[in-house]
Amino acid sequence: MDNKITSLQPQAVWKYFNAICQVPRPSGHLDKITEYIMGVGRSLGLETILDKAGNVIIRKPATPGMENRKPVILQGHMDMVPQANKSVNHNFETDPILPRIDGEWVSATETTLGADNGIGISSILAILESKEIQHGPIEALFTNDEETGMYGAIGLEPGELQGEILLNTDSEQDGELYMSCAGGVDVNVEFKYKEEAYTPVAGEIALKLTLGGLHGGHSGVDIHLGRANANKLMFRFLKEAVCDYGARLSAVEGGSLRNAIPREAFAIVTIPGDNVEALWELVADYQDMFREEYAGIEDRIRFYAEMTELPETLIPEEIQDDLINAIEGCQNGVINMLHDFPGTVESSSNLSIVKTSDELIEVKILVRSSSESRKYAIYSSLESVFAMAGAKVEEANGYNGWQPNINSPVLNRVKTAYQELFGTEPEVKVMHAGLECGIIQGVYPEMDMISIGPDIQFPHSPGERVNIASVEKIWRLIVDVLEKI
Repeated sequence: MDNKITSLQPQAVWKYFNAICQVPRPSGHLDKITEYIMGVGRSLGLETILDKAGNVIIRKPATPGMENRKPVILQGHMDMVPQANKSVNHNFETDPILPRIDGEWVSATETTLGADNGIGISSILAILESKEIQHGPIEALFTNDEETGMYGAIGLEPGELQGEILLNTDSEQDGELYMSCAGGVDVNVEFKYKEEAYTPVAGEIALKLTLGGLHGGHSGVDIHLGRANANKLMFRFLKEAVCDYGARLSAVEGGSLRNAIPREAFAIVTIPGDNVEALWELVADYQDMFREEYAGIEDRIRFYAEMTELPETLIPEEIQDDLINAIEGCQNGVINMLHDFPGTVESSSNLSIVKTSDELIEVKILVRSSSESRKYAIYSSLESVFAMAGAKVEEANGYNGWQPNINSPVLNRVKTAYQELFGTEPEVKVMHAGLECGIIQGVYPEMDMISIGPDIQFPHSPGERVNIASVEKIWRLIVDVLEKI
């Protein structure tokens, strides 16, 4: 694709970002981006290491005369969230991302852009390459599979890193300095059942229900915006369709990634002949109702039904009812807010995925909280709901939050630098999304750290975009901090 992003400023950052857009890097498939980053490090003559967890560590010596400065870790994650609109056939394991300039923003073409955290790692690579920037010892840390479980950060071992200060590049708002983040835990639910052979009654038909057009977004960064969850809306409809119209559920699929708010959901149902017309009307009524309820938040909600082939099997009625009731009772969205940081979410739940396949229904939920006790209280509540429905419930991939340090020297240094460079005082904030800082802090408790980043909107969705001017500002900020810290 012919694009001009390499002419944007700072050119060194956009050069690398354009390059990594050509390298497939969805979570779980990082061999190519790992090879690319290690190749950059080696081509620059720098110490380049691949650790046991799949993280890449590159060390750059200090500028002469600055050897006694505290070593600084520049950190970002290599993977990106693979989300594409249904209108395109995009294979994230082989196809490049196609970035384009859209006014003051850079976005992708019908897919996630990967600015989360591609801009961060591009900035780090540009600093490693630079011969003009003055700095103390630098340790670049490119972590593995952050988006699906922070596995790279979890796999770090004590003594592996030499730096004393860490600049994380994974936050998504210029003018905000992050000093704390939420922890999280995965909730995995399974309903196992024996498929029920389906013998149609005369007049019965099968319908495919499609709910789409939702914004989706990051289940941490965007959860406070009140966006609709496709799974919750679909099961809200299914409850009435089953209870009042005799619908039977054959299959359902909603959501695709644990840390993304579900944008789409699909279901196959059978309907008695006498209720077909009424159900068509019910679908239209629900679309109107959803659009009214989410007016000003969701502007493209689509909910429709179309005839499809009669299925060979149905989900047993008891399992169907238990599933619907459990999903209806499942906590989703913001649960409570932080008192000390007004407007900041403390705890949330994202009903990420509901999927049927081969006599198995899987439900995946991500719970986030900056309070460890509340995180597990929410897990316990969800476990109770699904256990009462007869499901197997397990927790996995729990990780700690990042505890704030208001006396952090690097926080104060970055805050001062931002004010000197841009004439405004940045906000010091707590992030509800998970950052690797909390996990790294658990391994290196004495490490001083902060998270910064450019303006990125709609991460984890095909609408993702990054503000061009803010990329340059964050670059200038990092350079200034490295020179003065």
